[in-house]
Amino acid sequence: MKAVFLDRVNIVSEYENAVRSPSFEMRLPSVVSLKEYVRPSRHPAFTRFNVFLRDRFSCQYCGSREDLTFDHVIPRSRGGQTTWDNVVAACSPCNLRKGNKMPKDADMHPFQRPFAPSVNDLQRNGRAFPPNYLHESWMDYLYWDTELEP
Repeated sequence: MKAVFLDRVNIVSEYENAVRSPSFEMRLPSVVSLKEYVRPSRHPAFTRFNVFLRDRFSCQYCGSREDLTFDHVIPRSRGGQTTWDNVVAACSPCNLRKGNKMPKDADMHPFQRPFAPSVNDLQRNGRAFPPNYLHESWMDYLYWDTELEP
């Protein structure tokens, strides 16, 4: 919405839903095109959402998809940093159980060693979310790299 008001995008397709104020109404854009090319970042931002996306929205200790938070594999109290290489998605029960212990002391090791993902890693994982839902207005613009059916 901000990009629309700043005139940085063209609206290609819209949802049926609208946003309203006392003096204005506008249908929500579903597909937009940039008016000027913006070079994508080579390195994704370190955010809670991107950590969850890297870890496929599942606890790296038990696999749960409920009540996610993030865990410092090496606890901050023991010198661990808040970085891609030390943070994993964890459900609250696992995070509480591990506490400020080292993985070997808690006998809790992440399924996948934490790593700094590439933009492609996140895009690949993002194709699965939200599960089984893509608005029909997106279909002409997504997945150009997939094999076509005969």
